[in-house]
Amino acid sequence: MPHIFARRRQQLMDAYGPGSILIVPAAREQQRNADVDYAFRQDSDFYYLTGFEEPDAILVLCPGRQGEQVVLFVRPRDRDAETWNGRRAGVEGAVDRYRAEKAFPISEFETELPRLVEGTRQVCFTLGRHAPLDKIVLAAAQRHRTQPRLGIDGPDYFADPLAVLSEMRLHKQPQEIETLRRAASITAQGHHEAMRIGAPGVGEWEMQAALEFVFQASGSQRVGYGSIVAAGENATILHYTTNRQRAADGDLVLIDAGAELDFLTADVTRVFPVSGRFSPAQRAVYEVVLEAELRAIDACRVGRAAQDVHDVAVRTLTEGMVSLGLLDGNVTDLIASEAYRRYYMHRTSHWLGMDVHDVGRYRQGGEWRSLAAGMVLTVEPGIYIAKDDTSAPIALRGIGIRIEDDVLVTDDGPDVLTGECVKEIEDIEAMVASAPRHVSRISA
Repeated sequence: MPHIFARRRQQLMDAYGPGSILIVPAAREQQRNADVDYAFRQDSDFYYLTGFEEPDAILVLCPGRQGEQVVLFVRPRDRDAETWNGRRAGVEGAVDRYRAEKAFPISEFETELPRLVEGTRQVCFTLGRHAPLDKIVLAAAQRHRTQPRLGIDGPDYFADPLAVLSEMRLHKQPQEIETLRRAASITAQGHHEAMRIGAPGVGEWEMQAALEFVFQASGSQRVGYGSIVAAGENATILHYTTNRQRAADGDLVLIDAGAELDFLTADVTRVFPVSGRFSPAQRAVYEVVLEAELRAIDACRVGRAAQDVHDVAVRTLTEGMVSLGLLDGNVTDLIASEAYRRYYMHRTSHWLGMDVHDVGRYRQGGEWRSLAAGMVLTVEPGIYIAKDDTSAPIALRGIGIRIEDDVLVTDDGPDVLTGECVKEIEDIEAMVASAPRHVSRISA
């Protein structure tokens, strides 16, 4: 793996060339309460370039600088701190294991940076994320101006390295695609177990526990985002994460959850009836959303505009809303007036990778960008009908349905990485009827 990170660093340095200095900080530990920290997860950009998982570190890239093209500032080894909180790579490990050409204790960053900046023409650094670090970088970059008597040369320009780095991350390499495929498979198995354990009286939290047990037992290090387990009308809340209600007889349960594996995450949404069968009304809405998803997936083709995926889903959903009695009028007019947004208020897709809402521009030069092989995006249409929406048919009120898959764009057409996770009505009902494989129901 070290060669993969080295290749990425070189690609980034090549993009900016000699005379540039690139500064990419690691994530910092964050206090949750009292003396308890949130579980640490490395910054995606920093990990993408280093593979280094410790906090309080900074990567400095100096293209063309002999012996100092790759410099890491890290926490030094500390026997007492490591006894309490785990091993550190230290300065020596940063060189030996992570292929830095030179490494320093993080405490020396402020004193070493002015030397590294000297003689450069541009500083590549994302401002606005961490005020104390901004201050250090700006001071080093302006030293030749604020202290002209020193007679040193320094940068005249600032650039944001994310302009290049985000595009690098958007186009997935074979090893990343393979990891995403494995994360998708783990995610599918977790969703299946949640369907199996689901039943009237089972708590949303129990289905979440079953799902996430399978994730971790299968090798996932963490969830890619907070799991949404929404029973009944909770499914009409897009980012519902309370997960403390029991499912009632006749409820649908919407689960939006993804396993993260080696810093790449899946993102899947499925809906199932805890009583074992979709009601006629639930089935009717589900079939509309499924048709919209299948058509939108088919639009994930090389050369198609990213916007096409959303447009296809919106037209299909709007046609369905008319047939369901949710909307009345000409479909084209309803789309133009955005009347559909009463029941479908979000976008159909987002990039997927190290972050669930991954980096990369959706527009280029004022136009929607074209899809290219190696891009991975979600496809997730839905219909959400509030319980108190008196304009909707009574049988449809309180129904929330979203179906989401992860799609790899290839030269041969869309590759549904999450296709292992069941979504046809008959397959879902069969899965709900099957016995749990890994966990047992407790409360039902």
